[in-house]
Amino acid sequence: MDKQIKAVILAAGKGTRMKSNTPKVLHKIFEKPLLGYVLDNVKNIVNEAFVIVGHHAEEVTAYVENNYVAAKTVLQSPQLGTGHAVSMVCPALENFDGQVIILCGDTPLIKEETLNNFVEYHNSNNSDLTVMSTIFENPTNYGRIIREADNSLKCIVEEKDATQEQKAVKEVNAGIYCLNWSKIKPAFSQLTSNNAQGEYYLTDIISWGKKNGLNVNAYILENSDEIYGINSRHNLAEAAKIMNDRKLYSLMENGVTIVDPSSTWISEDTEIGADTIVYPATYIEGKNKIGQNCKIGPCAHLRGGVEVADNCKIGNFVEVKKAKIDHNTNVGHLSYIGDSELGANVNIGAGTITANYNPLTKVKSKTVLKDDVKIGSNTVLVAPVTINEGANVGAGSVITKEVPSWALALTRTPLKILADWVKSQSK
Repeated sequence: MDKQIKAVILAAGKGTRMKSNTPKVLHKIFEKPLLGYVLDNVKNIVNEAFVIVGHHAEEVTAYVENNYVAAKTVLQSPQLGTGHAVSMVCPALENFDGQVIILCGDTPLIKEETLNNFVEYHNSNNSDLTVMSTIFENPTNYGRIIREADNSLKCIVEEKDATQEQKAVKEVNAGIYCLNWSKIKPAFSQLTSNNAQGEYYLTDIISWGKKNGLNVNAYILENSDEIYGINSRHNLAEAAKIMNDRKLYSLMENGVTIVDPSSTWISEDTEIGADTIVYPATYIEGKNKIGQNCKIGPCAHLRGGVEVADNCKIGNFVEVKKAKIDHNTNVGHLSYIGDSELGANVNIGAGTITANYNPLTKVKSKTVLKDDVKIGSNTVLVAPVTINEGANVGAGSVITKEVPSWALALTRTPLKILADWVKSQSK
């Protein structure tokens, strides 16, 4: 893929229907913002991305700057429409002679593979401008793709400006464009706001291109789910379900057993090896890597940054975060493992907790368990702490210091038995 491609991502909208103080594009699925999905799906295609910000610009800018080296934000103020939004990058791309992909920041389901196919279609048809379209049985609220008599692309008409005949068209604008920038750039200084909204529509670049004799095409996306936009909490939940369903399907196709797909949630950024079994009511968010022949759950929660090697068990009601777990290690039920490294052949008894957070200093510290360590049930490991190779920790202990190899560590209060105490209390 030609790396002389840049992306413009529209993320300036208010998202009124979300009824939230959080910017719409920063609402999350599996703890990852919607905008993050879009940026991740273009990062291997483009060499630079421009995110157009407006409402809550400071928050969106902070997210982009903290997470994406090859992306920058451009302020749109006031917001005068999508065409006006794209025009904000014209100064930064004054001398750019490559291609520009335009996307919406609230469409997290678009796939990298789809975008690659879209750009390839644009190139193979020698297009100057290609718009992505799809077919909806109910096209309400979407701009309609209007074609010429010979089926070539004529223009896009927004719903508020469409006639009844045009509203009956089921082919709609998917909101993704590929432009030969040097040829299309002049359009952004010639757009008008003579429409029902009084805005500068990005869609008007289609008719502008036709009038200027450019090669304009439409690429039909077969899976319309990919351009599902988020405008409400209902949309957010529906997108999460679509994303999860396709992830579970992909995992099962590659040899992972999902015992109950209806109660299992696994993020797109999680890798799982063949012959691993994921039991019901398990929730896996963030970026994780799980090996082969593992057993996860039921009712397990992996919170991101988790690496699990082959032949491991993460039991029921176990929570794991930012932890590396080596092969043949078992984490028993009702345990919390956070900011930790567990070696091979480790056994964690039920109810074990890594106490990794100091609420006074706000510092999180690390727990290290070397190979062949055995931790008894109901143990608290107070980080920072290391349990060396082969050591055992007795049940009910609170460990605050390093334990040497092959030692037994105990903090248990001596047992006291008062004979006939119960009988004495009943007199």
